[in-house]
Amino acid sequence: MFQYTLRRLLVAIPTLLLISLVIFLLLGLAPGDPMAQLPLTIPPEVKEKMRQSLGLGDPLMLRYLLWLKQFFWIEPLHVLDTVFGLNLAGYSQRVISWQSRAPVADIIALRLPQTLWVVGLAYVVGIAIALPIGILSAYRQHSWFDQLGTFLSMIGFSVPTFFTGVVLIVIFSVELHWFPSLYDTTLKVTDWNSFLMQLRQMVLPVMVLALYNASQISRFMRASMLDNLRQDYVRTARANGLSERVVVLVHVLRNSMIPVVTVIAMGVPQIFGGAIITEQVFKVNGIGELLISSIQANDVPMVQTLTFIFAVLIVLFNLVADILYGVLDPRIRYD
Repeated sequence: MFQYTLRRLLVAIPTLLLISLVIFLLLGLAPGDPMAQLPLTIPPEVKEKMRQSLGLGDPLMLRYLLWLKQFFWIEPLHVLDTVFGLNLAGYSQRVISWQSRAPVADIIALRLPQTLWVVGLAYVVGIAIALPIGILSAYRQHSWFDQLGTFLSMIGFSVPTFFTGVVLIVIFSVELHWFPSLYDTTLKVTDWNSFLMQLRQMVLPVMVLALYNASQISRFMRASMLDNLRQDYVRTARANGLSERVVVLVHVLRNSMIPVVTVIAMGVPQIFGGAIITEQVFKVNGIGELLISSIQANDVPMVQTLTFIFAVLIVLFNLVADILYGVLDPRIRYD
């Protein structure tokens, strides 16, 4: 498995380089001027100097090679400097946001906790809800529990999150006054009361995203369980006297998790994508909101870095899913 993982990582390198080049060319050749939002009172010669300071006068490939050096060499050195108190990077130029003139990595590091608190927790809650519902729905097919689970899953999967979010805001914030409608990113947890306030403001966005994630995963879980419950090895296990709990929760569940693992693993990069629409609805100051504001401001370095990070996460968790196949089913070989 180690050789397989190493081989996949080596194959991923040219893949990610090609993806980074495509992203850079698309953003570099797209229409838009980062100086367009500056006041009209600024003289044209000053704008031209600002454009040159941003590197916009350099050839496109030279800017791409500089970005590669900054992303793969200088930024990791800065991380080592920050963690271990070293000075390996020195005064090397980092990837700078055109919008805020701050290092892109520092801005992402500031926004990431908000995304992980809300969207990451919602994903964990969604998985915790989806797996039992999918298992019970398949085991008790056509029962009232299966019908109710199918009905709720169809609603959660078909209704967009921005509509669900607005409905929950109207019910629980406007009418009942149970939870705040907007997420306060400046709130710091220092005592029990601030911890309760943090939980209250997380409830609505977590509910919206958990419902959507649980609806999708529970459908895959139910379908995979139904396929395996009809297999010959299940009848053999029952004929050998194994208890129903062991047959379902050990043999059937383990084989049924293979396709579900793919769905769960490929959904993890969405956490770092920040569930963009939901963050906009509840004003969560996370990665998704950062991507939207950067696109609106033509902040190419920030958009390029965020998009490439999402691509890296997709490739990485695709590999994680493939490795988990072998853990769940020893018949799968990596030779």
